[in-house]
Amino acid sequence: MIGRLRGVLAEVGEETALIDVAGVGYVVRCGSRTLSRLPAIGDEALLHVETQWSEALGPRLYGFAGRDEQRAFVALQAIQGVGPKAALAVLDVLSPDELVHAVAREDKALVARAQGVGPKLAQRIIVELKDKPIGSGLSIAPHGPAPAAAPAAPSAAGEATAALMGLGVAEPAARRVVEQALARLGETAEIPAVIKAALQELGR
Repeated sequence: MIGRLRGVLAEVGEETALIDVAGVGYVVRCGSRTLSRLPAIGDEALLHVETQWSEALGPRLYGFAGRDEQRAFVALQAIQGVGPKAALAVLDVLSPDELVHAVAREDKALVARAQGVGPKLAQRIIVELKDKPIGSGLSIAPHGPAPAAAPAAPSAAGEATAALMGLGVAEPAARRVVEQALARLGETAEIPAVIKAALQELGR
């Protein structure tokens, strides 16, 4: 699971950014608000990342300039009918704190400004997010979903495997070459080195 990326900004598209981390390019889907806050091409960029997986599309990375935006993205998707595209659209027109105020005022018209979010869905968002602050220091009310436990530190094998899968390598092949890379470098090798070595194994 990838939770954050720090690397060189290689490309910026209409909906994506390509982040080069130690020679590995990660395609990250971002809203227009996040894309507008990225540095110049060639400069270092830092994105908080929400990693999602689907059978049809495989792994997808969604990037955010701040941790609050990432948390708001997750909270929005917990609402029926709100997928990644709609969640990003809401966060394009409202910052997490602005969304908090819109929910508090029950201003569904403001939420409905988001592309693809109609009045009914906006009303559902207002109702579902009541008592669930999503500004600074996101918290979920006791009657809502329980907060996730703090994730364990990612292993080099898991991070490297996820990175290769993000580049389109099938999971069995990704695990195999990562194991081979770790056998060469040792279990204490850093993640970027493992990824590079695994890519070399793929090219053999």
